[in-house]
Amino acid sequence: MSDPLHIVCPHCHTTNRVRAEQLGSDPACGSCKKALFIAHSTALDEAAFDKHITRNQIPVLVDFWAPWCGPCRQMAPAYEQAAAQLEPQLRVAKVDTEAVPNLGARFNIRSIPTLALFKNGREVARQAGAMGAADIVRWVQANLR
Repeated sequence: MSDPLHIVCPHCHTTNRVRAEQLGSDPACGSCKKALFIAHSTALDEAAFDKHITRNQIPVLVDFWAPWCGPCRQMAPAYEQAAAQLEPQLRVAKVDTEAVPNLGARFNIRSIPTLALFKNGREVARQAGAMGAADIVRWVQANLR
């Protein structure tokens, strides 16, 4: 048996303890009782972002985007397809840089869409520009090796 992992709920942002072997068996949040993995991205504000990055013991993929950005809107369906393939091995999230400008500034986001991959609370990879679902999955897998 493995030690439990800390997994932050995408709904109520409560930290849960889940054994690694249970990640694929649809674990539910102990607080709100909703699914911990939803096979699509989670929109994050500043407080939720900090909690997901620092408390999740699985990697977190973040799409920094804005609603007025054509390439962002074009990539959105591919990002959701990638989320369905990547969860529950990592959390897939989105940050609207228009609604949460402090995060864009804090991470020096200069072009959107920008994907950032976080592991153990720190950024390990970054990629700017729209990508297809298969390219997103390949990029994540290559950067988690």
